[in-house]
Amino acid sequence: MKKLREKISSLLKNGQPHEIVLQETLRIVLVEFRSETGTIHLLDYEKQLLHLVAQVGLPPQMLEIVKTIPVGKGIAGQVIAQGRPVTICNLQTDTSGVAKPGAKQSGVGGALCVPVRNGDIIGGAIGIGTTRPYEYTPDETRLLEDIGRVIGSSLV
Repeated sequence: MKKLREKISSLLKNGQPHEIVLQETLRIVLVEFRSETGTIHLLDYEKQLLHLVAQVGLPPQMLEIVKTIPVGKGIAGQVIAQGRPVTICNLQTDTSGVAKPGAKQSGVGGALCVPVRNGDIIGGAIGIGTTRPYEYTPDETRLLEDIGRVIGSSLV
């Protein structure tokens, strides 16, 4: 974990544009979690909207759906509204109502999304998913939350 944290922290401080750095950060995270898809959204506090700033593995038809997400809507929107992680074992069969109906187009089975935060300030969300049904463990959730704090300390 320490190496991963240092790698991401170093990447975030390298001076490149945020979009490039966040895209690479997401790729590193997906390798660590053996997951195929991921997103990073940053929060526009004034408008209460999340804006997609990095993604890996989403089908083209999903990009328009997840480009802008209102706080409280969808998985990432719920993460912001609740201030805590949201996990779904199989997005394809989920009936909780948390995920938007269009989310099934992603082909994602297991999904985990956590806040990007700096201290108590939530500035966005990072989400990962895998094509197979999968329940992310409490340790994996804590690791992704820690990564969300590393990202948040650089951006929020």
